Amino acid sequence: MIQRVVITGASAGIGAALARKYAKRGAVLGLIARRRPELDALAGELGGAVATYAADVRDGPAIAAAAQDFIQRFGAPDVVIANAGVSAGNLTHLDDDVETCQWIFDVNVMGMVKTFQPFLDSMLRSRSGTLVGIASVAGIRGLPGAGAYSASKSAAITYLESLRVELRGSGVKVVTIAPGYIATDMTAKNPYPMPFLLPVDEAAADSSAPSTAGSVTASFRGRWA
Repeated sequence: MIQRVVITGASAGIGAALARKYAKRGAVLGLIARRRPELDALAGELGGAVATYAADVRDGPAIAAAAQDFIQRFGAPDVVIANAGVSAGNLTHLDDDVETCQWIFDVNVMGMVKTFQPFLDSMLRSRSGTLVGIASVAGIRGLPGAGAYSASKSAAITYLESLRVELRGSGVKVVTIAPGYIATDMTAKNPYPMPFLLPVDEAAADSSAPSTAGSVTASFRGRWA
């Protein structure tokens, strides 16, 4: 059976690695990211049925338009992966970092909500599908100098837990993935040791095979579809 998979933050890092994994399976892909050139380059590399949407997950109407187009062309998705996320150091006593905190929450928390919302009605009608939220182990234990990032991932974990209970019995599964350190452009900027750093392609390859719904894992080695 051909899967229909939507991924945000798909132009690089974990999102691009997941797109490559699903493309090898022959999935129909909907790839969402802000950077059109990178998206088009990835789509050209993957071949097959790939729809690309240049949109920021903070822009609800843009994500809704992408969802409407994907559903009209391919049907309700089997998997929606809210992967888009940002990270930056912040210190509460700095005036400039208040704006940084707002940006991180807007992308990491509200961006996840705005990703799932326009796809959910079609998934509920089909009584099938899986919503996947990429959180972080930083959401389980706060990191110094990264209060906004840690808190945003904690909020994402709690939101996904609430959504999982809300959708119980609907046929739609909700999975939370909390990666540790993954080798991406984002983590390449970190000036400190990163224990158990995992190559991004290995991380994506580990996220394979169907499993029971509602699992929460403290590493990327979760399974959803």
